[in-house]
Amino acid sequence: MKIDMDQLAGIAYMGLYDRRSVMSGLVFAILVFAAASSGAVFKPGEWYLSLKRPSWTPPSWAFPVVWTILYIMIAISGWMVWERAGWSAAIAVWGLQLVINAAWSWLFFGRRRMDLAMIDVSLLFAAVVGYIVLAWPISQTAAYLFMPYALWVATAATLNYSVWQLNRDSIST
Repeated sequence: MKIDMDQLAGIAYMGLYDRRSVMSGLVFAILVFAAASSGAVFKPGEWYLSLKRPSWTPPSWAFPVVWTILYIMIAISGWMVWERAGWSAAIAVWGLQLVINAAWSWLFFGRRRMDLAMIDVSLLFAAVVGYIVLAWPISQTAAYLFMPYALWVATAATLNYSVWQLNRDSIST
């Protein structure tokens, strides 16, 4: 496992980087915040609480905690790849996964379309894995930062599918 300690140290000590680097870091933070806002707009609410859920469903408090940590890691990873490679296939896939990520809350909670949300989360998993593969030769640290995200998205996909199947008879598509 090769971690670029100089680049990681730059996250904590922004003084080591020039103004352009700091500004690009802010852009990545703003983009991630915008995508994360989808979860604040389209919340679980009473509808979700009334659904049958598997016994292994994480507690409600876990979702904002985990997503906050993951969103920070998503922003840092994208910024690290941007700093090394600029516009690249990895950055394009990073942007794509962010759009797909933002759409999930709207589909699942806003539209109450668990079927479309399942397609979305499957595409999200593919995009996250694609980003890891594309980021690896640019920055292994950036790729590593996405690995917990891949695990969480796989868990979310399994949960999405389980809730969809458990409530198949009581929902309309």
